Amino acid sequence: MFDRRLIQYFDWGLLGLTVLIGCIGLITLYSAVTAETPTPQKILFFKQALWFCIGLLAMVIAFLFNYKILDRWAQPIYFGCILLLVAVLIFGKYVGGSRRWLIIGPLSFQPSELVKIAVILSLAHYYSKDAKTRGFTLRELIRPLMFTLLPVILIGMQPDLGTAGLLVLIAASITVFVKIERRSFIYLIASGAVMVPLIWLFLKEYQKKRILVFFDPDRDPLGAGYHIIQSKIAIGSGMLGGKGFLKGTQNALSFLPEEHTDFIFSVLAEEWGFLGSVTLVFLFLILIFWGLTVAHGCREPFGTIVAVGITGMIFWQVFINIGMSMGLMPVVGVPLPFVSYGGSSVLTSAIGIGLLLNVSMRRFMLE
Repeated sequence: MFDRRLIQYFDWGLLGLTVLIGCIGLITLYSAVTAETPTPQKILFFKQALWFCIGLLAMVIAFLFNYKILDRWAQPIYFGCILLLVAVLIFGKYVGGSRRWLIIGPLSFQPSELVKIAVILSLAHYYSKDAKTRGFTLRELIRPLMFTLLPVILIGMQPDLGTAGLLVLIAASITVFVKIERRSFIYLIASGAVMVPLIWLFLKEYQKKRILVFFDPDRDPLGAGYHIIQSKIAIGSGMLGGKGFLKGTQNALSFLPEEHTDFIFSVLAEEWGFLGSVTLVFLFLILIFWGLTVAHGCREPFGTIVAVGITGMIFWQVFINIGMSMGLMPVVGVPLPFVSYGGSSVLTSAIGIGLLLNVSMRRFMLE
């Protein structure tokens, strides 16, 4: 029998906020791909609009069923996504020096995006079964560490350093939330510090250059530093109120690279200025705070951890993408949720919001 409380407690505010951010993203993308460039790419706008509609449908599906079902299906979902990552390395489409996409008929998608949700569900399943007031020990963290490292390694082999690092941040956020034993926490921090020089040795040359350029963009202004320099020029030239819709010169004259994906925030900042940029950041902050409120209001651990994981996923993507556009983070190719072009990103973010809605509308149900 249908429970009327599902309608009574449905989070219309969260849905409306998500749709608002998505509409801002579509408006910004339209400007990014239809500016007065020699080769306008209006088709990308229509593709993104289609993916946004598909994402809304996926969001609806994600909140129709009781999210507690996912507690039982977390591991099958996780290993299914691992198989997709393996399939990418074998059959994936090779574009721009990396192999990240699977082609299924007329559609292409990035399994690495869906893995974010799979890792969140898998960690929530593990941590919720044995929550500890004293915190988890190193031995108890071995399984969640393996759940995280396996997809991180597979994604790193594509290579996609940005998404791999994002998975680590999401998993770390969830783990810190569920609490780590103090001694174990100190060991993990120390181990991470020791691992940094070793990770540097395994980075490819272009990845090392991106990190070095982050500290000094002028060392290669026409090469690796070009992206950051042009992005900062676009953001700065927007000043207080911006140049106006479709009037951003950095975008229109093709100075701004990857304007519809990695540096979509720079397009918005140039056209709408400081006021427009702050408005978008403020909306994302409300979304993040809303997600944490959903987690706080949930009455059982699995739903709480899922909500924290989804909120962490959105936070880190916003933090890294905007920081990257402003030259405060290395260029790693992390999309801005609901704003950057990319069907897989929109779909994953929409599923995440759907799960937040799911937890929110059922957080008062005791059964």
